[in-house]
Amino acid sequence: MNLTTYIAENRQRYVDELVQFLRIPSISSRAENRPDMLRAAEFLRAEMDRLGMKVGIFPTAGHPVVFGEWLEAGPGAPTVLVYGHYDVQPVDPLELWTSPPFEPVVRDGNLYARGSVDDKGQVWLHLKAFEAWRLAGGPPVNVKMLFEGEEEVGSENLGPFLEKERARLAADSVVVSDSPMFGNDIPSICYGLRGLMYMQVDVEGAAGDLHSGSFGGAVDNPANALCHIVAQLKDADGKVRIPGFYDRVRKLSARERREVRRLPFTMKEFLKSAGNPPRAWGEKRFHVLERIWARPTLEVNGIWGGYQGEGAKTVLPARAGAKISMRLVPDQTPEEAARKFTAFVKKIAPRSVKVTVRALHGGSPFLCPTDAPEFQATERALTRAFGRKPVLIREGGSIPFTATIQEALGVPVILMGFGLPDENSHAPNERLDLENYQRGVLSAAYLYEELAKRAPAPAQRKARRKAPGRSR
Repeated sequence: MNLTTYIAENRQRYVDELVQFLRIPSISSRAENRPDMLRAAEFLRAEMDRLGMKVGIFPTAGHPVVFGEWLEAGPGAPTVLVYGHYDVQPVDPLELWTSPPFEPVVRDGNLYARGSVDDKGQVWLHLKAFEAWRLAGGPPVNVKMLFEGEEEVGSENLGPFLEKERARLAADSVVVSDSPMFGNDIPSICYGLRGLMYMQVDVEGAAGDLHSGSFGGAVDNPANALCHIVAQLKDADGKVRIPGFYDRVRKLSARERREVRRLPFTMKEFLKSAGNPPRAWGEKRFHVLERIWARPTLEVNGIWGGYQGEGAKTVLPARAGAKISMRLVPDQTPEEAARKFTAFVKKIAPRSVKVTVRALHGGSPFLCPTDAPEFQATERALTRAFGRKPVLIREGGSIPFTATIQEALGVPVILMGFGLPDENSHAPNERLDLENYQRGVLSAAYLYEELAKRAPAPAQRKARRKAPGRSR
């Protein structure tokens, strides 16, 4: 059977199947969607079973992990572990969606639905590539697949699962499709991700809301106090003011900076992808791409307190709060960032209110060497699928699993994503370009073949698995 022809002939079926997967509202952060999380896990299990994998659903303290394997290529063939996630982001604000988020719709060559690009579409394309090989007699590599349900909430239970099942997950390389291409028709391999530390700051004043006329000016306002704290976290150019925040930041090499400036980047297109703000913003010393890929950030993700209804209500709110995330880069650690953030907030907080700082979740930054043979195999696969050589990029987002698995297994982690930067992965009207989806199926199928061309001897694989990780 010709793989390329088979994949082309089944293009519409791949979309129809993905639509059924996308209908499941598997929002991992909401307790009321827990039954939907189980439905999504079972949906994957059933498909992997149909394709001939030995598959199971593994409970965790949170949402379950779906793991399957096909090892018929034999002990002399390399083993690839494919990672993805079946959980999705919340859909708020719902009123900004053009069509309901869990009723997938195709418009202008794009599939609109929550999870279409992040990450259900990119999970499904790997299953379809494996399906094509199975009908052709089986891929030339052993294949393992791991799909978790907590990536969007920090992958808190994936580390313990990995520790417990380390032998089961052993592989020669790991492939992740949960990152964007640099642009349309520009295939990309991502070699670096930022980490994350997510914090919450709660400010309390009086036992209840107070009349602003009777108490204003004599009792501190928690909302004002919170604004005072937030305003001191960064300077006017976006540099974080927390002492020691940049001490462990690994700078880009001169070569990396040259490569960044060679990419087909235009400020006009960048601002368009961001919804057309008046201008770019941030640390002026650094190229915009370097700010996103290789500089740490601190952002207020949500803030609340006081009256927000129609009309006026003159009160001093009893409480106010903010959710604040820090994107981290090598060699920063989430734990150190949380400690420094907490100490600084406590130092600058007014003594007239009570301030509580909590760390919610985090993940380490990721960086992988680009000289690994697996990178060369991925370059060849993408070149075959897209008709042009891929570019090497970093990404500003976070996938906690990448650093965890690279450190645990000591093997290259390849980020081969097929989304686009403007596909609203965490926003209303999330979408997936169906042409890139199709090319993604081809790329994943070709990758199995290209990885088989450089199969290491078993002794080499064993030695590499014992090598120390490079997660920082």
